[in-house]
This record gives sequence, structure tokens and C-alpha cells, in this order.
Amino acid sequence: MGLSILCLLTLFVFPMWKITLVAPQYPEGISMNIWINKMTGEELGTLQNINILNHYVGMKYIEPDAIPELVYFPYVIMTMCFLGLGAIAWDKPEVYLIWTILFVILSCLGLYDFYLWEYDYGHNLSETAPIKIDGQSYQPPLIGEKYLLNFLAKSYPDVSGIFAMMAIPLSFFAFKKAKK
Repeated sequence: MGLSILCLLTLFVFPMWKITLVAPQYPEGISMNIWINKMTGEELGTLQNINILNHYVGMKYIEPDAIPELVYFPYVIMTMCFLGLGAIAWDKPEVYLIWTILFVILSCLGLYDFYLWEYDYGHNLSETAPIKIDGQSYQPPLIGEKYLLNFLAKSYPDVSGIFAMMAIPLSFFAFKKAKK
């Protein structure tokens, strides 16, 4: 259970998700890192460049300060860490299982929220966009790769996202181990 908590704490140290756009003008790709509390690019000005590209197709400006999840997600994770410490102190199998189930539910809700965020940015396009193609949306995939015009959009968990996913089997293992 302690390892599960440590896995969650990596969310404060490393990015949890990465969206990369690859195109002829960006053969190495231009990447946006999504952290538990901020959004950054691989280089200074990356987010600004992504916003410029998004402007051409009518997407909203990505403004991290306007994304409430970046404010309250850290509190959710810290609460889960404290609940995990409580589970360790209580040391009952059912408490580990409840923590695991709660974290699975919160993880699914987080992914659904991310999907809605991507959907909103990719579908609610400005009527005054310089480039308009009837029926075209620009939603990157939740997980995986997808072509959006001449851009290949890649969306995958990053370092702390992978560690956070590992918290689930680790906490389930704590449940199984405590049951014996």
C-alpha cells in the first residue's frame, strides 16, 4: 500500500500525460505535457505554438489557469494519499479494497473528464477560423494516435500517469496480502 502512495506522489514530480503533434513542419513533434497542476511544453513557447496552430482551425486557446482540474486534482491525489496512510494504519483487507475501488472510480472519472476536455477543444470550433472543413473535428485521441489533417496526434500516459496506474494493482496486492 505504501508503494501505491509513492506511485501517486510521482504525479507531483513528473508529467502524467503527453500529447504530441507530428507534421512535416514539426518532424520531431511538438509536445504538450499535462501535469497534475499545470501544462507545459517540451520547450519554452511550445504551448504558445500549439495555441497558434489551434487558432487556424478554430480551437479555443489552451489557458492552463482557466482549467479548474489543475487546481483541484492535486487535492484529490493528496486526499487519496492520506486515505492510503489511514488504510496502512488500519491494516484491514477491506479497507485496502475500498481504497482500490475508490481510486479506480476516481481514475475513470479523471479519464472521462479528460475526454470531455479534449472533445470540447476539438469540436467547439470558432466560426471565424481561417481554416474550416465541413464535418472536421480536431479532437486528439484519448489514448493512441489519430491523424488530424496533416498532423499525427499522439496521446499517451507519461511517467507519473504510468506510475499512477501501477497504484491500482499494488493496492489490490495489499488487499490480497492482508487477507491471508
